[in-house]
Amino acid sequence: MATLTIRLPDDKHYRLKELAQARGISVNKLIEELSTIALAEFDAESRFKAMAAKGSTEEGLKLLEKLDALTK
Repeated sequence: MATLTIRLPDDKHYRLKELAQARGISVNKLIEELSTIALAEFDAESRFKAMAAKGSTEEGLKLLEKLDALTK
């Protein structure tokens, strides 16, 4: 496991401590959870971009039209 030192404004640190307390976890655990969420979002975006690069614009537009038809 690695150690990470970050510098935050005092007010942001205080708010993170409050959030962690409200969730019943440590600030360390809160940062770990938030990091996991950020990495999952990054991975999903990367996969989407890779799939989009291989895909067809025409097929994508057809799918969007189908979705529009379902919501009407």
